[in-house]
Amino acid sequence: MVATPTVRRPSSGRDAGWLGGADLIAVVLAFFGQILLANALLAEHYGWMVLAIDLYASLFLMIDLGLPTLLARDGAKAPEMVRPALWRIYRWQCALALPFILLAFLLKPDRLLNISPPSELLLLAALIGLAHIASYAPRSGLRVLGEARLEAVSKLIERTVTVLGYATLYSQGSTSVVAYTVVFLMGAAAGWLVALAFLLRKTAIYPSISAWSRLDLCWDSPRALMWSALPFAITLGILPYVIRIEKFMVAASGGSELAAVFHVAQLAWLAGLVVPAALRSALLPVLGESRGLALAKHRELNASLDMCFALLPYGLFGGYLVVAFFAPMAFPASYFDGTYGVSAVDIFTLLLLGWSFTLLATPTYTSLMAGQHPWRFTQFIVLVLILAVVLGWSLVLNGPQRPGDQLMFAALASSLSAGGMLVLSWIMSEDMAFISARRDDWALALLCSLFIVVGLMTQTAWWLLGLPLFLFTKQGLRAVRSTLR
Repeated sequence: MVATPTVRRPSSGRDAGWLGGADLIAVVLAFFGQILLANALLAEHYGWMVLAIDLYASLFLMIDLGLPTLLARDGAKAPEMVRPALWRIYRWQCALALPFILLAFLLKPDRLLNISPPSELLLLAALIGLAHIASYAPRSGLRVLGEARLEAVSKLIERTVTVLGYATLYSQGSTSVVAYTVVFLMGAAAGWLVALAFLLRKTAIYPSISAWSRLDLCWDSPRALMWSALPFAITLGILPYVIRIEKFMVAASGGSELAAVFHVAQLAWLAGLVVPAALRSALLPVLGESRGLALAKHRELNASLDMCFALLPYGLFGGYLVVAFFAPMAFPASYFDGTYGVSAVDIFTLLLLGWSFTLLATPTYTSLMAGQHPWRFTQFIVLVLILAVVLGWSLVLNGPQRPGDQLMFAALASSLSAGGMLVLSWIMSEDMAFISARRDDWALALLCSLFIVVGLMTQTAWWLLGLPLFLFTKQGLRAVRSTLR
């Protein structure tokens, strides 16, 4: 008699631990990689590389079609359908890729940002965007199979290959922006292929069937599938601009050198965003599986919010200490000595407020993604984008023209956009009972976060008023234990 293989199930606490831990290690590696880039390349060339990769990553996200997100939402219900779903997703994505690539190059989007990088750099940046999109489906599949640990390994391999390549070029004295972008592409391709290999191995134990309704009724027909995935596709096409729009506006008004300074300030902030991203990634399959089960859903939401509260003070203080003390030693002095009107540390400290808003929005943000009405989530992201555009237009493009003021106003616009996202996630949530029950905790967390950021920016004792946040540590640890199963 053949023993039935043990099947893992998704767990928000366990999977968030794997993904968050791996992402934090990847962030350290990425930070080291950016140090190498900033020291090896001219500020203008560094700005080219950053903007080209960000731009094509944003443009090509529509090729994703929202299908990996739909798989993450529905896949835990029927793990035997994950492999067929993967190939189905790739077929749809390949069908859209070619015309979208041609459209992107005909539009020549680099001209929109007033930059003129080599054509080889643009081609490599486009391939990097495509490799990242190809990795989303197998990583979503691993997550719904309860194998977030393997997803984490694939991310670490991607980052390790990239940083080792940068280090090799740097040790050889290379200053070619094209060579460093080739290395970035090698890392992205390695991460995708490793994730794909892991998924194919883990799904080999399941029978090959095509009962699409086991995932959800929308998987039964191509039309229903595309209609159900469309909200996530639109959202994914919009979301990168919400994060990067201030950088694009700084580049458009101040040039690629100012964009490079803002990018250096954003590095640790973007690194910190892996924490809410990991929590969302782990929570989505769990909420998708418990959709329609109010008690189970609210239990997971409460546990997720407790984890966010517990992580908040460590992220605020830890992030500031890392950037204030280590970044000036690692990056060229011009990014911190006021050459461009302001220190990157000051920009980052203001961005910390936006990070706290983003972290605290995690439960309600993810609940909208997993809810019964996915178009509500699309409306939510569109409103956030509109808010980001209005704030960026007012504060960056039509604000003060001095470089230092432009950079600080860009950071302020980013943080205010994140605050608007938090408020909108409350207003549009389908879980008002949950929000009302925890409103006092949210209020305390927001007030303490404001005190910490103000104190750190002004170098005054206001940050001491944020210390009550550490009281959430105990219930955060208890929440992690409650989700392990």
